[in-house]
Amino acid sequence: MNDTTEHTVMPPRDGWLAVRRGLIGMCPACGRGRIFRALLKVNDHCPACNEALHHHRADDFPAYLNIVLVGHIVVPLVLAVEMAFSPPYWVHGVIWLPLTLTLAFTLMHPIKGAIIGWQWAMRMHGFDPAGDHNDPHPTVTTSK
Repeated sequence: MNDTTEHTVMPPRDGWLAVRRGLIGMCPACGRGRIFRALLKVNDHCPACNEALHHHRADDFPAYLNIVLVGHIVVPLVLAVEMAFSPPYWVHGVIWLPLTLTLAFTLMHPIKGAIIGWQWAMRMHGFDPAGDHNDPHPTVTTSK
C-alpha cells in the first residue's frame, strides 16, 4: 500500500501558557490582544495578531465549571459556619447570597477565557490551520 496523502505535523502549542493568557482575557496566541469585545462576547479575531478566535465552542462548559468551583468554595464555608455558630437563616442569606453571586460573576470571565485558550492550544474546533474536516460543528458564516 502506498499512501500518497501528506500529513503536516504542526508544532505543539504551549497549553499552560494559552490557558494562563485566557485566564486574564488575553489572546492565547500572542498574549497582547483582548479575547473579549463585550462582557462574554468573544472577538472574531485578535486585535493585535489577527488570530481567528471565532472558532471557539465554549458553550455551557464555563458555566458548569463555575458552578462546580463556586459550590466547592461556598458549601464548605456554609457548613462550617452552621456547625460553629448556628446563625438564623436570614444571616445565611445575607452572607452567602452576595458571596455566591460575586464569586460566580467574577469567575465567569477568566473561566471562559481559559477554556478558549485550552481549545486554541489543543487545536480544537477550527483552531487547527490544517482544518478538521471531521468537525461535527463546522464554523457557519452568515452574511450581514
